[in-house]
Amino acid sequence: MKTSLPLLSDQQMKSFIQDGYIKLAPEYPPELHEKIYQEIEHMLNKNGNLGNNILPLIPDIQKIFDDPLVRGALTGVLGINYVMHSHRFCHFNAPGSTGQDFHKDSYEGDVSANSHRCRWAMAFYYPQHTPKKIGPTSILPSSQYYDTSQAADQHNELILSGQSGTITIVHYDLWHRAMANLSSSNRYMLKFLFYRLQEPAIPTWENESTEWLPSKDQELSQSDNLILYQKIWSWYQGKSTRPQTTEIQTSLPDLFNQLSDTRESECLKSAYALGAAGNPAISGLVDRLADESTGRYATISLGASDQNAVPRLISALKHPKDIVRARAAHALGNLGVASEPAKPKLLLSLTDSAPRVRRNAAESLGNIGFKNGDYSFAEQQAATLGQLLKDEYYWVRDNAARSLAKMGVQAEQAIPSLQLALNDENRYVRFNAAIALKEIDTRKSKEILFDYLFTSRWCSLTNSDSAF
Repeated sequence: MKTSLPLLSDQQMKSFIQDGYIKLAPEYPPELHEKIYQEIEHMLNKNGNLGNNILPLIPDIQKIFDDPLVRGALTGVLGINYVMHSHRFCHFNAPGSTGQDFHKDSYEGDVSANSHRCRWAMAFYYPQHTPKKIGPTSILPSSQYYDTSQAADQHNELILSGQSGTITIVHYDLWHRAMANLSSSNRYMLKFLFYRLQEPAIPTWENESTEWLPSKDQELSQSDNLILYQKIWSWYQGKSTRPQTTEIQTSLPDLFNQLSDTRESECLKSAYALGAAGNPAISGLVDRLADESTGRYATISLGASDQNAVPRLISALKHPKDIVRARAAHALGNLGVASEPAKPKLLLSLTDSAPRVRRNAAESLGNIGFKNGDYSFAEQQAATLGQLLKDEYYWVRDNAARSLAKMGVQAEQAIPSLQLALNDENRYVRFNAAIALKEIDTRKSKEILFDYLFTSRWCSLTNSDSAF
């Protein structure tokens, strides 16, 4: 990949896929971080924590994320055209705090969004020197693929201590916590959120190897989830091939039985083995989408399988149970371009009676993308997603706006609906509508966007002491 940015290496990408984090140290002068630290102190003392408005209030923070090292890492993890989300927060860890329990961040109103494929990432930034005593963030490496604390806690804790300016990019689903602050100093960590706009088509890092070939000292630590890592590696390269180096040793009946294991780690291992088994496992997996305990793993398996799953998943979009329709839509989105034949049925699912089906169908249509010349269907999709911007559930509207952003100029038909969504009652729907107008990039969309931005501009200099 040709770019002026310092890109990640194969080894760094493989480490991120396995461990879920990349730690960086951009070369900025210490004075910049000290300035940001002092401005955070001033903000908290004068106005309290202003959350999402911390960036316009302290614009120097943008310099951190504009650093080529940071941009190159985010490009590898989230693709060329990644987006800095409008949600960001200053996490204040006061002296004497007892810290937190390990947790993974939720998707606001959007419980279906979590995915092993990295479409969302967070960046943790320290504006001050952060040794263990001051209460840094700690993580559980490799825990991003687990939903239960029982499975996550099998991994060893890693303390993200570091000098001022340290940034750690993490998979959104990585388990983490704030540690106890045993010092007399305030600890600040700025958390910023990012998401990808396009599914991988080619590697966006310095890629040399097409196969997942771990070094000998990594083979043991990767053995349990080798198929998972291989599938994520192939996805990052824009491929939908099955794992190249792993043979499935367990029989299909035994793998299906293991989906009900009390240990999440075993269920996940079986899910990826079934996904790698291809056509022989597909029918049984689709039949399990309705199951309360194993349906989640069946969804993972089908989304990590191949194009042979698409016809059965299309049929499942008409199932009487909405959980099955929602899971089928989600799996089709994870299959990506292989799900091209499912797009007409997913378009119908945008009007499903169940909100979680509408949500998943919207996201999946954005993931699948378009073939060249598919203009007629693009107009239909944009128009229907535009109507979804009026949905009663804000998290459905939010996903519809983000899917329109992924369509780019092919979402031109939705411009009037996006213009109305700029005044949505939810701040994140507004943001994603603005991103969609930016990505459409026509004269009309830019005029609407600039008018909106100038009208809604938040002035960081205006306060009770200086009103004008």
